[in-house]
Amino acid sequence: MAATSLTPAPAGSTTAAGRDRALRVHAQRPGQHARLVAIVTAVSCAAHVWLAVSGRHGTWLGVLMLALAAVCAPCAVHIWRHSRVGALHQVTIAAVVMAALHATLLLGAGGAGHAHGGQPPSSAGSGSGSTDLLLVVALELTTALLAATLVARLRRSCR
Repeated sequence: MAATSLTPAPAGSTTAAGRDRALRVHAQRPGQHARLVAIVTAVSCAAHVWLAVSGRHGTWLGVLMLALAAVCAPCAVHIWRHSRVGALHQVTIAAVVMAALHATLLLGAGGAGHAHGGQPPSSAGSGSGSTDLLLVVALELTTALLAATLVARLRRSCR
């Protein structure tokens, strides 16, 4: 026959209630989710800096891309360190706006991607520009989804 005790178990014990509580706390901590959002945001910032420095898009778009990277980089740091909801909202909004912008560029170019003229209409599907833009849109929508789901997790854990 097993003995039962009404006294609380020591802090380091492995009771069922202690294990359940530890699992709940671990499941509510968004550590890896926050780190993933921060990494994706930082990679996006690095890509904007690389594209701006490479000069593939002209001077004014290069300056705009550097400005975007400067705005998003602190958010990546805040998300990595503290999972700040304000930074997550900013990343979500920026990712959705960028996805819409790149989708507009894709559709406006007749499917030719970043082609800025000089190509005949028959070459619209032959370049990899449209594929690149579709991948960019997919990455941006993924970033927005990851950030939005992290906000939802943080709100749920505060209840």
